[in-house]
Amino acid sequence: MTTTTYQPGEIQGLIKINASKCKGCDACKQFCPTHAIHGASGAVHSIDEDKCLSCGQCLINCPFSAIEETHSALETVIKKLADKNTTVVGIIAPAVRVAIGEEFGLGTGELVTGKLYGAMNQAGFKIFDCNFAADLTIMEEGSEFIHRLHANVKGEANAGPLPQFTSCCPGWVRYLETRYPALLPNLSTAKSPQQMAGAVAKTYGAKVYQMQPENIFTVSVMPCTSKKLEASRPEFNSAWQYHQEHGGNSPSYQDIDAVLTTREMAQLLKMLDIDLANTEEYQGDSLFSEYTGAGTIFGTTGGVMEAALRTAHKVLTGTEMAKLEFEPVRGLKGVKSASVSLFDTELNQDVTVNVAVVHDMGNNIEPVLRDVMAGTSPYHFIEVMNCAGGCVNGGGQPIEGKGSSWLGNI
Repeated sequence: MTTTTYQPGEIQGLIKINASKCKGCDACKQFCPTHAIHGASGAVHSIDEDKCLSCGQCLINCPFSAIEETHSALETVIKKLADKNTTVVGIIAPAVRVAIGEEFGLGTGELVTGKLYGAMNQAGFKIFDCNFAADLTIMEEGSEFIHRLHANVKGEANAGPLPQFTSCCPGWVRYLETRYPALLPNLSTAKSPQQMAGAVAKTYGAKVYQMQPENIFTVSVMPCTSKKLEASRPEFNSAWQYHQEHGGNSPSYQDIDAVLTTREMAQLLKMLDIDLANTEEYQGDSLFSEYTGAGTIFGTTGGVMEAALRTAHKVLTGTEMAKLEFEPVRGLKGVKSASVSLFDTELNQDVTVNVAVVHDMGNNIEPVLRDVMAGTSPYHFIEVMNCAGGCVNGGGQPIEGKGSSWLGNI
C-alpha cells in the first residue's frame, strides 16, 4: 500500500484504484453511490475525484484488494504518543468497539469497549468516547428540529426549512453539496459527533487535561474513511477560533488532528505490541467516558433518528417516551418511515411528526430528494447514512478474511 502522511486540509484523492491489481470486474461500480468509477468491464478502472465521497464502499467490496487509501496518520500518531509534551486524545466511535475485536481473534459481534479503552490507555491515549459527543449532537440536532417545527407551525419568517436532514454522515453531506446544493438549507447546522468531540477536547477539555489547546492532539477512531475528509475541511477549526477570540496567538490547528479507521487502529496497537484480546478493561479517565444509550445507537441506521425522537418527545411533552426502543426506524429496509403523535406543550396542541430513515444511499436517496425538491415530501425530519446498515458497515471497518495486515508496511 502506498500512502502519504495525512495533513489536515490537504486531502485529495483519498481512495485510489491500484491499476496493477484491478481486474476490471466491475464489483466496485456496484457499490459506488455516485457512479464515480470509470472503466468498462474488463478494463482497468479509475475514480473521478470530483464525484467521489471517500466513503470506501468500493474499497471494502473489491474482491482483489485493488482499491486502497492513500492517506494514513499512523506514523504521525505514534510520534505524538511518544511526545511527552503532547496530550493525545483518542475519540472512539460507537461502531468501532465491536468490529475491532475481530482483528484480534475475538468473537464476531463481541462488545470490547472496556478492552479498547484499556489498550488505548496503555498506548498513551486519553479516552474521549465519541458517544459523549453523540449525546451533544442529539441535543443540538433535536433542539434545532424543534425550533424549525415550531417556527413553521407559527409561520415565522426565520424558520429553517423542513424536512430537516441529519448532518452526521460526511459522505451524505458531500453528496448534498455536490448534487443538490439547493437543499443545503435543509441540512442540520449541527456538527457531527466527531467534530463536536474535537472542539470540546480543545476548549473545555484543555481545562480537564490541564494542557494548552495547541498541545492537545485529537485522534478520532472511526469506521469510516470519509471521516478523514470531514476532519480536513478548513472550516473545522472552531476551537482555534475560540481561543484566538480569547487572547490566543498560536498557529491555526484543526479540531480533529488525525483520523484512524478501525483497521488502522488495530494496526497501531499491533505495531505497539498491544494485544487487545488480553488487555485488562479500563473505565476511562474523565467525564468524557460517560454517555447514554442514545449516543450508543448512532452507529446503525435509524439510531440518530431514534435518539432524536427520544429527545424531541421529552422536550415537547415534558415526559419520557413510554418505550425508549422506537421500532419503526429500526431494521435494514432501504427507506423506513414512521409517524409520532404527541402533545406539544409549547404549542398547546397535538402534533404529528413524520420521519424517514435512509441508508444504502446510492440505491435509495434519489426518490426521497426528488419529493423534497418538488415540495411534496410528507416528512419533517430525515436521517441519511451513506453506507448500507449505517456506520457499522463503513469503509474503514475490517475487511472479511483480510485482517489489518492488508495495510502493509506504512
